[in-house]
Amino acid sequence: MTTSPKAPAKTLAKKSPQTDAAAEPSLRFHHSKALRTKTTQVLDALDAAPTQPQHAEALADLVAELVDVGMDYYFLRALQRAEVGFLTEQSARLGLSGASKLINSVSRKFIVRMDATQLQVVASHIRDLA
Repeated sequence: MTTSPKAPAKTLAKKSPQTDAAAEPSLRFHHSKALRTKTTQVLDALDAAPTQPQHAEALADLVAELVDVGMDYYFLRALQRAEVGFLTEQSARLGLSGASKLINSVSRKFIVRMDATQLQVVASHIRDLA
């Protein structure tokens, strides 16, 4: 009886989430240069002194602004381009405003309770999206 040699065990290389995400398709939004400057300032300040307590508030404010701009970019711009009409657009704006307030309220509660390491992870994620 002949035996064949064992096939080498496959090693699964672990990919970092960042590498996996970079390889996947993505949808990102464009925002103003002023918001980009603000984003860079907040993230750079956090990187320079991660233990400063005011960074959590600043990051929460930044995330809220990015959520608002992103909602506008993804949803309202499409309606405006489709020329759905004033009433439909205003109804959508009202709904998205409510959704943004809810998201921002919840995310703020989490962000302001994060420690310096966790804030830096969020900041790194925002940088990866840019």
